[in-house]
Amino acid sequence: MEVIGAQLALFRINAGLTQRSLSERTTASEETIASIEQGRRALMPHLASEFDQLLRTGGALAAGVRKLPPKEKYPIWAEDFMAHEREALALSTYETVVVPGLLQTEEYARATFRCTVLPLGEEETEQRVAARTERQTVLRRKQPMCASFILFEAILLGRLGGGGVMRRQIQHLRECADQPGVSLQVLPLGRESHAGISGPFVILETPDHEQLAYTESHRGSQLIADPDEVSALVQKYGMLRMQALSDSETMGLLDRLLGER
Repeated sequence: MEVIGAQLALFRINAGLTQRSLSERTTASEETIASIEQGRRALMPHLASEFDQLLRTGGALAAGVRKLPPKEKYPIWAEDFMAHEREALALSTYETVVVPGLLQTEEYARATFRCTVLPLGEEETEQRVAARTERQTVLRRKQPMCASFILFEAILLGRLGGGGVMRRQIQHLRECADQPGVSLQVLPLGRESHAGISGPFVILETPDHEQLAYTESHRGSQLIADPDEVSALVQKYGMLRMQALSDSETMGLLDRLLGER
């Protein structure tokens, strides 16, 4: 990563651009560019292509990223998904274990990263929290996406990070639900059966109106484009929306939980 970062810095300087001016011409923030150049963050394929085109490198950065050892890359499917997420027209998320990343407070996100079996250093933890927070800007675009979230009730009854962290997280969920285009529902613990027993998943709609699905496991992730598989998950999500509490019922639940904490 350090070599790729040094190359990016050299190409940028030769083009007469500062980190800020480069960020203004691309989808990467100034902080992201600085982290890449310092070797603290991997250069993702979609950004490598952007930089190559703007800096007229002849594809050198993209070629370098492709040749990186696998251990130095983020899972490619996850990066593809996040690239689609940034431009999605609609997003539907079902989660059973933790609050979805797009709805997490910084301190709740920090608590999730501190649960990793292979401990992260403080610097890497903060880098990941910053990256997750940066992703959340998709919910505050000038043209908001339609974002639907269904959370299993057990997530809200837990104490990840401690009581204070969880209370502030629930308050944040309450505020997020008031944002334009955002729908939040809770699937109650008391349901005798429901369509989400196989675990979490995400469905998104691209600007070309293509539907994609995304799933994660303990050691990997998968972006799904097969129409039959995506259709099955779309049907599951539709059933989950009917089985979950309505938006107004969910707001009432959140208010009750805040009153009890």
